[in-house]
Amino acid sequence: MGKLFGTDGIRGVPWNYPFTEDFISKIGYAATLVLAHYNKRPGRKPVVLIGMDSRGSGKRIKKALVEGIWANKFKVLDLGVISTPAVAYLVRREDADFGIVISASHNPPEFNGIKFFSCDGLKLNDAIENKIEALLLSGKPLTFRRIKHAIQKKDYSRDYIDFLKGTLPRGFSLKGVKLVLDCANGAAYKTAPQIFKELGADITVIGAKPDGKNINIGCGALYTEAMQNSTVRSKAFCGISLDGDADRCMFSDEKGRLLDGDDLVSIAAPYMRGKGRLINDKAVLTFMSNYGLIKYLNDLGIKAVQVPVGDKNVTDAMRKEDLKIGGESSGHIIFREFAPTGDGILTALQILAAVRDMGKPFSYFKNLWKRYPQVVGSLKVANKPPLEQVHGFRDKILKFEGKLKGNGRIFIRYSGTEPLLRILVEGESRAVIKDISDDLMEHYRKHSGALQTAKR
Repeated sequence: MGKLFGTDGIRGVPWNYPFTEDFISKIGYAATLVLAHYNKRPGRKPVVLIGMDSRGSGKRIKKALVEGIWANKFKVLDLGVISTPAVAYLVRREDADFGIVISASHNPPEFNGIKFFSCDGLKLNDAIENKIEALLLSGKPLTFRRIKHAIQKKDYSRDYIDFLKGTLPRGFSLKGVKLVLDCANGAAYKTAPQIFKELGADITVIGAKPDGKNINIGCGALYTEAMQNSTVRSKAFCGISLDGDADRCMFSDEKGRLLDGDDLVSIAAPYMRGKGRLINDKAVLTFMSNYGLIKYLNDLGIKAVQVPVGDKNVTDAMRKEDLKIGGESSGHIIFREFAPTGDGILTALQILAAVRDMGKPFSYFKNLWKRYPQVVGSLKVANKPPLEQVHGFRDKILKFEGKLKGNGRIFIRYSGTEPLLRILVEGESRAVIKDISDDLMEHYRKHSGALQTAKR
């Protein structure tokens, strides 16, 4: 992870650095200088697909980016408001050289971000990101001639809808099934309802009136209460919440209880194994997944491969062993049979197909495994010193790990997108793990320059 790129692209608050218009143009230009070397068809004019979520700042960011991209004579296709996974899919299908999504995903509307996708529909690897970053931060002037062109708009929504429906079993239908769908006032506010309507579902739609300022506000995968309440009120089969760029989702069972990414993997992985689709009997999880899920899968003969947080890390591990299911507790689930990155709508469809095939209500799956108590704390930090350099911190962690005696764990990391230290503690006793978490946060606060506790 570099100084500009985090775990999911470049993020910030427009129009502060690095999201000043001039620097955004330089980001676009630097990306073309690096990615031109990966052009799949030498001699052909390189093509970039660019899309964005519903944030009000998106259009100005796009204009600045495109100025930098045009300077290196790349052709730009503007996909408009579109989900992140749709761009990832279309980059591959349209044989584009790379793709860009302007989005800060689940973050509040005052933030925005820039995500890049390679010609394979994958997020850029660290080596490529480092090359782009080196050009931007070398200290040498990055100058180019700004050329104005009329941007070419392209609507691929029908193609993307057909792709998603094509991943479902032949004859699959949701006719007469009541669903609640929360679109987070984000990128999928049109596409997601259309797909479920075409499948015959009786849907109640919320969070589908974006105004540029309301993405993820009181709705979406981080704020699911409205969706859960609506699910109970309408006596729906389930509820679904997407996030702002629709690369993740959360469910509610018919009783209004939340099913997060861990719950979704606990449904999908055993189902796929039963259908002979789970390669090597493995699923990829991050270190933030609940310890109870790891034990549950292990008891079923499914090994959990654990990686650092970030769907890019999940994807890399899946590609390494050709695995077919992986995900994060946040709701990023990758069904690699169909797509190389997380896709909230695809996840929703695949989970619905599995649950309907098994003939069970969602509440049945909520009770299949014991979720260990988990305390997650955050500290806002002024900088991110290596944890081993924080005086006495490692020794304290080892002492508490011994106290848990193998029936729990401690996981500590810096956020890749925000100035935060995150501390996760799991164990059989909530009182014990809360004491451990509080002690660790207080120790870090005293010895590392951390600031105030983040509100959750």
